[in-house]
Amino acid sequence: MYNPITAAQLIAYLALKTEGKIINVLKAIKLVYLADRESIKEWGLPILDENRCSMPHGPVNSFTYAHINGEYDLDACGWSTYLEDRENHLVAVKNNISVHDLNELSEADIQCLDAVWEKFGNMDQWQLVEWTHDEKNIPEWEDPNGSSKIIPLERIMRVVGVKDSDAQVQLLKEHNEIEKLLKELA
Repeated sequence: MYNPITAAQLIAYLALKTEGKIINVLKAIKLVYLADRESIKEWGLPILDENRCSMPHGPVNSFTYAHINGEYDLDACGWSTYLEDRENHLVAVKNNISVHDLNELSEADIQCLDAVWEKFGNMDQWQLVEWTHDEKNIPEWEDPNGSSKIIPLERIMRVVGVKDSDAQVQLLKEHNEIEKLLKELA
């Protein structure tokens, strides 16, 4: 199940790596996708349970994209506990938040975020858009011709080298169904 707090903490972690604790929205979205992809490559699982889509500026995590664009009540879902309102295409970490407050992030998540930041942190949003549009770098992205297209998790898994990706995705679906039933029973 999608956890907007985890998504907000991913972005907060990345923004904390910048000088002003502020990150461009498009850059944040690209880095979240790349961190999720890194997690799939390293651990066989994404950090966030959500659809990923091909969009005109490259691949994005769909619910995280919708949250950062304010399409949800950010106070009610916990997002605004960690991040300031989006302004001038920038999102900032709340003043009182430090890395120690990001308790939804596992060590594996942080490893993926650090690896992505090391490789892409010095790029601006437009360099990231260009990089993610290159088929050699992100072969799962397809030009959606001004719209959006779902990128199946199986495709990402195959591209990054996860063995038995179809079986892995089936296990994830079964796990999510069990979690959903447990929440309903609670």
